[in-house]
Amino acid sequence: MPSFEPWLFALQLAAALGSGLIAGVFFAFSSFVMGALARIQPSQGISAMQSINIVVINPWFMVVFLGTAVLCLVLAISSLLRWHQPGAGFLLAGGLLYLIGTFLVTMVFNVPLNDALAKVDPGNPESVSLWVGYVSRWTAWNHVRTAAALGAAASFILALWRTAGSVQ
Repeated sequence: MPSFEPWLFALQLAAALGSGLIAGVFFAFSSFVMGALARIQPSQGISAMQSINIVVINPWFMVVFLGTAVLCLVLAISSLLRWHQPGAGFLLAGGLLYLIGTFLVTMVFNVPLNDALAKVDPGNPESVSLWVGYVSRWTAWNHVRTAAALGAAASFILALWRTAGSVQ
């Protein structure tokens, strides 16, 4: 019978909460923020998104975003070392979903788009075509991040459920 390990429970709970919180932030952008920015004048949308991309680099967001990535890495490795225990597959799935679908997608797709937008003069008429492409591509990748973070949160919750169900 598996033993209850409070540290593992705490890491799983923190990863589930962190993944869920990040999924909510990304969901907000996918469901209404980007749509609202696309509806206003391109120069205003560009300026607003440039500001968002600066302000998002703050301790609160970074602790949740990066801290959850670290937890996911630890839990993914832990799942491989405890593969025979209930919930290990869900831990691995949750860790990989977040690390690949949320963190890696952010670094490979969303951040380079943000970096390109940062160099644009919002008042330049040539910026309009970049903005239209930016909104479309950034939002598409944000949908991927949202789904991955939500899937990670669900996987961690299922891992907690499986672990709790195996402890008597």
